[in-house]
Amino acid sequence: MNNGTIFLIETLFSLYMMVVILRIWLQLARADFFNPLSQFVVKVTNPLLTPLRKLIPSAGRLDTAGIVLLLALSIINLLVILQLTGQSAPFTAIAIVAVRNAITITLQLMFWILIVRALMSWFSQGNNPMEMVFQQLTEPMLAPIRRIIPPIGGLDLSVLVLIILIQFLRIAIS
Repeated sequence: MNNGTIFLIETLFSLYMMVVILRIWLQLARADFFNPLSQFVVKVTNPLLTPLRKLIPSAGRLDTAGIVLLLALSIINLLVILQLTGQSAPFTAIAIVAVRNAITITLQLMFWILIVRALMSWFSQGNNPMEMVFQQLTEPMLAPIRRIIPPIGGLDLSVLVLIILIQFLRIAIS
């Protein structure tokens, strides 16, 4: 099979999985759902999540239907790639790789949101709706780091520490 086709399929699945991860993360962080980014995420994920939520209830703030959808998308992605390449694997191996891929994509999304948030803090005047939602998503992870490593000379190192931790986890999972 053509590598370009495989790349395109993996990219499309990864992008949609990132939107599903954002939906789960927005709910966990109790972010503003009236924000334009949040509204986009809700509209894109509702067609698949709404029917799943009728079958799978949430566990508090944790969107279990979203997690099931994320893992199902990861499994389907792997099955499609295996089918296109003419390969096969036992379902347990596919499930393990699917979980690893979902975690890797989650860490990758966290990394990029932190990078974008850091860049926006340099250039934005603080009234950008995306900056607000990125702050709501990342602040619960950055606040504990700030308690351990407070800003030094006005420089907040918590984003750098979290990025290093995320990269370490990505390498460890690989």
